[in-house]
Amino acid sequence: QGSQKRSNSSPEQPRPKRLSGRSPHGPFSPGSVSPSVTPSRHYASRGGRGEVVAAFGDTQGTSWSGHGGPGCAPKLFGTPERHLSKTYKFMFQKPLDVREVMLWRMEELGDALKCHHQLEDFAPVTLPAQEPVTVLGQIACDSTGKLNAQSVVLAGDRGHSAGGQIPLDLSELTEFSLFPGQIVALEGTNSTGRRMTVTKIYEVTP
Repeated sequence: QGSQKRSNSSPEQPRPKRLSGRSPHGPFSPGSVSPSVTPSRHYASRGGRGEVVAAFGDTQGTSWSGHGGPGCAPKLFGTPERHLSKTYKFMFQKPLDVREVMLWRMEELGDALKCHHQLEDFAPVTLPAQEPVTVLGQIACDSTGKLNAQSVVLAGDRGHSAGGQIPLDLSELTEFSLFPGQIVALEGTNSTGRRMTVTKIYEVTP
């Protein structure tokens, strides 16, 4: 009985108009809903080629001349060992050199954090501690995805932590804002030496 009520449609027996309407089964094309527009002309047939449509300042009769002679001689500044002697691609430094710069920057910002927030000496990130300690390091992610509260890792500095890493538990913080590569000083407990529960974050201030 239900099959008898179903309306069939074919090229020989088109569906009645009252059933088509805006049904998904109805015919659809961009031309049926888009207004008629004038087709764009070819770029080669455009008009006004070479015509100045806007000008700023006086551009009529301007002449240029130099007073330094027919040429100039470039001069290098800085120490000779910092000059490039061959073709060099930007950001193609050796990984060891990049790591040395990052570690030096971490130590420099660590001294600034210690001076600004009046902190005691930093502790190793992997050393078990029942009492709250302060550690220095760089925020990293333990996976290939985006950084989230469950994937935050702290990579310690070279002087105190020998570059060791430890996962962070941020559940004790009311709010925080971190990004990979950020240099921070953290205060918290590390009872097992495998995960640090953070209670306070010291960020670098201008």
